[in-house]
Amino acid sequence: MALMAETGTEARPPLLHADAALFLDFDGTIAAFASRPDGVTVDEQLLTLLERLFTRQGGALALVTGRSLASLDAMLVSARYAGAGLHGLEWRVASGKTISSANPVGARRYAVALRERFRADPRLVIEDKGATVAIHWRQAPERAEECVAAMREIVASPEFEILLGHAVAEARPRGADKGSALRALSTHPPFKGRRPVFVGDDRTDEDGFFAAQELGGHGVKVGPGTTIARYRIATVTGVRDWLAASLAALGPGATR
Repeated sequence: MALMAETGTEARPPLLHADAALFLDFDGTIAAFASRPDGVTVDEQLLTLLERLFTRQGGALALVTGRSLASLDAMLVSARYAGAGLHGLEWRVASGKTISSANPVGARRYAVALRERFRADPRLVIEDKGATVAIHWRQAPERAEECVAAMREIVASPEFEILLGHAVAEARPRGADKGSALRALSTHPPFKGRRPVFVGDDRTDEDGFFAAQELGGHGVKVGPGTTIARYRIATVTGVRDWLAASLAALGPGATR
C-alpha cells in the first residue's frame, strides 16, 4: 500500500451525502490528544454532534479506534455506537453484537516487561489493553527512539507487529486492522450498500483509508503526514466544523 506525498492530498473533503457510511477514528480525529491517554476529555458538544450524525445517517456511523470498545463506551457515557476497537481486533455491529479476534498470549507479559524497563520515568505511560500493549512518550519526546527500540526488543514474536503513531508504539497481534474491520462492518446494515468515508489521523488509519476507497468511498487524513487518503483536514476542530456543516447541508429529513 503506497503512501502519497504529503503535498499530494490537500483538498478539503466534500460534505457528507445521505448515502454515506461514516467511520471515525477517535484520538486526534474528533477528540484532541492529551498528555496521557486517560486524560482525553469528551465535551458535551462532541456527544451532541455524534448523536445528531448517527440520527441523520440512519445509524451508519461507526467509531474505529485503537482504544478498546469498553474504554470508548465509558468515555461516551450511555452511547454505544457500532465500530471497532484495538485497531480492528474487536468490532461491534449496529445490533450490539461484539466480535473479537482470537489473541495470542503475550501482550500482558510485554506490558510487565515495559513497566519494569521504564519504571524510573513516570512521564512514560505503559498502556495495557489486554490484547495489545502501548508505550506513550508524549511527555518525554527525547526518549522516543529508546522506547521504540525497547518495544522491538521485548516484543520479539512473529505473532505480533509493532505500530508507530503519534508519540506511541503499540504491539498488536497480526491478522486484523482498521481496514478489515471497515470491510466487515460494511457487510452489515445500516452500513451495507453505502459509500464509506473513513476519517483518521495516524498511520494505523491508512488501512481504513485504503478499504474505504476500495469500496467506492474515500479517506480523509487529519493533520500532516504522508497518506493514501484523497482528502485532508488540518485539525480536530476542522473535522468537527466539517461534520457540523455536513449536518446543516443534509437537513432534518436526510436520513435513509
